[in-house]
Amino acid sequence: MMLPRRGATVVTSAEAATGTLHPGRASPVPRLDPRLVLQFLKAVALAVPLLVAVGLLLSACAPPLETKLEGRTMGTTWHVTVVGRHSTAGLQERVERRLDQINQSLSTYRDDSEINRFSRFSRTGEEFPVSRDFLEVMRTAARVHALSGGAWDGTVRPLVDLWGFGPLPPRAEPPDPRKVEALLRDVGFDRIEIRPAALVKRVASATLDLSSIAKGYGVDQVAAVVRGEGFSDFLVEIGGEVYASGSRRRGGPWRVGINRPRADAATDALYRVVALRDGALATSGDYRQFFVRDGARYSHILDPRTGRPVTNGVVSVSVLAPDCTLADGLATAVMVMGVEDGLALVERLTGVEALVVVETKDGQLEDHPSSGFRSEPPPR
Repeated sequence: MMLPRRGATVVTSAEAATGTLHPGRASPVPRLDPRLVLQFLKAVALAVPLLVAVGLLLSACAPPLETKLEGRTMGTTWHVTVVGRHSTAGLQERVERRLDQINQSLSTYRDDSEINRFSRFSRTGEEFPVSRDFLEVMRTAARVHALSGGAWDGTVRPLVDLWGFGPLPPRAEPPDPRKVEALLRDVGFDRIEIRPAALVKRVASATLDLSSIAKGYGVDQVAAVVRGEGFSDFLVEIGGEVYASGSRRRGGPWRVGINRPRADAATDALYRVVALRDGALATSGDYRQFFVRDGARYSHILDPRTGRPVTNGVVSVSVLAPDCTLADGLATAVMVMGVEDGLALVERLTGVEALVVVETKDGQLEDHPSSGFRSEPPPR
């Protein structure tokens, strides 16, 4: 039985049976059969729960929504993928605001940044108050410095600038070795004391460059923003450093690619693929920033102990760790340490794995994974 729709001409049962209408005069008010009305109400009572159940079933079977956000920061790009039905309204702005705060603290390219103001600070023994961001990165930096035996050092800034790999114009030839030796006197993480809310210079000339760990910290902080919005399944990436939480849209771990460590490879050319869930992956390589002079190749990965670019054949290190700040710092440290010492360090650390890639003398790429590192070739 169909009930009349609003605005339709009302037709009695007798008129409907004979097919006769009476235009020009009002139709009489219909008298509905109580038995038909009762049958209709019973049908509705049975149908509504069924429709609700079907709707819930279809909703449960449909894959969750996936939203992608992106932008620029730290001289590179950032990407966030979130899975779920929480609202993403305002998430882009919150991510960008948080990244701007980190840049204002740690960017060596901003003249008024916190790290640049500290580097210009010339008074020894006096506290330089710092933000929580600066302090957190310095604490992880101190840990990586200690673990690596000084192979990673955040005070290498004078050497980075001298070799042309910092904010200053790039070089086309290596610097005078005497200048390198002179600047080595300004390098050493023990020249800076970390206090609960401040840093103290023990040597006035000490400066900081935390670029090799700042992106990882940015990833962790963006992950905290996304998690704070109620998402448990998401992927955060800044310049190739990644943190993955939960699962992909259709289930299973996130799949993260490691770039092919060749200078002539496309930026999206993959070398290996890693399944990642609730952890970070950071990669350091010497195949993007370098210059060649008289047949010798000089990369931006400097050994703080010698003041010169590394020459151990390592072209790429990818580190898996619980957080991206640690993974980022360790990736650079292992590059400097080399295969044997670097993997020995990784094997001692709980929850940390690594893949060290070496370019052999005949130009081939040779993999050296830690005992728990798992990866697969990229799809063809």
